Amino acid sequence: MRRVLLLGAGKIGRMIARLLVDSGDYDLCVADVSSAALERLQQRLDVDTLTLDAGDPQALRRAIEPREAVVSALSYRDNPAVAKAALETGVSYFDLSEDVKTSHLVHSLSQNTRDGQIMMPQCGLAPGFISMIAAHLAAQFDSLDSVRMRVGALPKYPNNVLKYNLTWSTDGLINEYCNPCEAVHNGERRDLLPLEGLESFSLDGVTYEAFNTSGGLGTLCDSLEGRVRELNYKTIRYPGHRDLMAFLLQDLRLRERRDDFQEILETALPITFQDVAITFCTVAGQRRGQFVQISDARKVYHQMIGGEMWSAIQVTTAGSLCAVLDLFFDGQLPQTGFVKQEQVPFEPFLQNRFGRYFNVDGAAHAASADGPAPE
Repeated sequence: MRRVLLLGAGKIGRMIARLLVDSGDYDLCVADVSSAALERLQQRLDVDTLTLDAGDPQALRRAIEPREAVVSALSYRDNPAVAKAALETGVSYFDLSEDVKTSHLVHSLSQNTRDGQIMMPQCGLAPGFISMIAAHLAAQFDSLDSVRMRVGALPKYPNNVLKYNLTWSTDGLINEYCNPCEAVHNGERRDLLPLEGLESFSLDGVTYEAFNTSGGLGTLCDSLEGRVRELNYKTIRYPGHRDLMAFLLQDLRLRERRDDFQEILETALPITFQDVAITFCTVAGQRRGQFVQISDARKVYHQMIGGEMWSAIQVTTAGSLCAVLDLFFDGQLPQTGFVKQEQVPFEPFLQNRFGRYFNVDGAAHAASADGPAPE
């Protein structure tokens, strides 16, 4: 039994707990500052819990120290303190953060890890699984031209003007919509403006839009800089969403009042568990003397697991993290230092009991836009 501390009993934390406990291979303790959230979790799952304020450094270290790994499903704001406590106690660290500054801090801390201790941020859907896809496709080329990553978690039945319901951390959503977006453009690394770069595309007969958001590239700028002409990440939404968000955040300047904007969204937009998570990655470059494009497109829908309905964003985010956790304990990941998502072996990930949720019927896996790539 692997001893793991899970911090956070929210939407994603509950899913992680369900998957790990049901596997039978993890001695899991779930900690949260909210005793009510822990009580709700225990009503559905036989799991040890601990009321814990992650802002208390001593209590945090005491909770982490007897464990082999700590998983943070907290807000990105809490992750720096968790990462520091993990480093001090010699415990491996995993998080779901999309925040660029937080991930840079984790990378800096990882320079001082002990043997057998890793620090691995960004273990969700995007960043996370989408970086694995991009690395898997890029490895099939002799030289790269472009890597374009598109991801979205959307309501299956949109019925408001924004064509959106809350499926993810509202705090994280606003962070992605407001912060600079890393990219490589014309071979040079640069920051792009959020909500810019609007484009339209169709997938399975449905029209979507996509635009720049922060954090989705993970560490790929570090991994591919100097090897690719264009590298970018955009969030997928239904048409019209971006213009309304630009009006709210830029014209009404709500980006300067993020707490107020978060309250508005959480008051006005209901949570939905009926959603679809879309990943769409396209890589182009030279392969065996030809200029070739290869794409990977997947849609994962909400589903029943353990007698409960779970949203697609819960399944994909938690499934990605749990698969990475499995692979680490199985010795299929680097065992010391900072680990990037693009270092995860793609096929073992998809064959994993948690990674299998990404093996959806009808997915266009590594298909060329014109048919199979030349062998």
